[in-house]
Amino acid sequence: MSLERKDPHDHKGWMRERDLTPLERGYLTALLWLDRRLRVVDYLELLEGLYYKVNMQMPKSHTEQYDLDNKFWYWYPLYALGSFSVIAYVVAAVSGALLGFYYSPATTGDPSAAYNSVTFVMTELRFGFFLRSLHRWSAQVMVAAVFLHMLRVYFTGAYKEPRELNWIIGIVLISLVLLFGYSGYLLPWDQLAFWAGQIGVELFLSVPVAGEWIAQLLFGGFSLSGATLQRMYILHVFVFPFVTTTVIAVHIGIVWMQGIAEPH
Repeated sequence: MSLERKDPHDHKGWMRERDLTPLERGYLTALLWLDRRLRVVDYLELLEGLYYKVNMQMPKSHTEQYDLDNKFWYWYPLYALGSFSVIAYVVAAVSGALLGFYYSPATTGDPSAAYNSVTFVMTELRFGFFLRSLHRWSAQVMVAAVFLHMLRVYFTGAYKEPRELNWIIGIVLISLVLLFGYSGYLLPWDQLAFWAGQIGVELFLSVPVAGEWIAQLLFGGFSLSGATLQRMYILHVFVFPFVTTTVIAVHIGIVWMQGIAEPH
């Protein structure tokens, strides 16, 4: 069945088809009703044009662009680390959002509320142990995959011109991932979290000039308290997810435009 016509809003032309099934006729009737009110056909044509333009921009290596014979490297497992890290990030994000329904930060000034909520998830919530373990391990797998991805890019020379900008964005990404993991590490507010936070305070205090200001901003003082936990919660849930997602989208977009680089 062909729906091609000169005027995209010539509705009567659509219904003159003689081989329409009841399902097709119902679909066209609904589409025509919407098109009279919202000009849906115009937007569908824009989406169709965008689809073909995007499809032409799908990442291609030089071996694909120039039809070279040696394509074995393209299927090498290390070239899937970028996609693997994105999948781990999505799993961590979804599982973390579900954990957010049960986690309670120290909003009342009592940091033990965070530890008690984690204990509830681990011991009383149905599938809570699995959910928290899934979040934790997907985050750790993401860190490892991003680190190995950076090593692969470096040792295969994929950071060279014209991809040096994406290499810098990748460095920003791995820094965000580490900060993401650190802020999440403090949220259970157990002994490991407490001493990890104390190390962070001492680390920033050792920074010349701006160290004390950074420690005050991030940790709420020079020693850990409920303010520290609340700051880490805000960073982990409301700041880092949006910043990291945006940088990942830019990173993938540049790969999309430039194509995948084979080893130099």
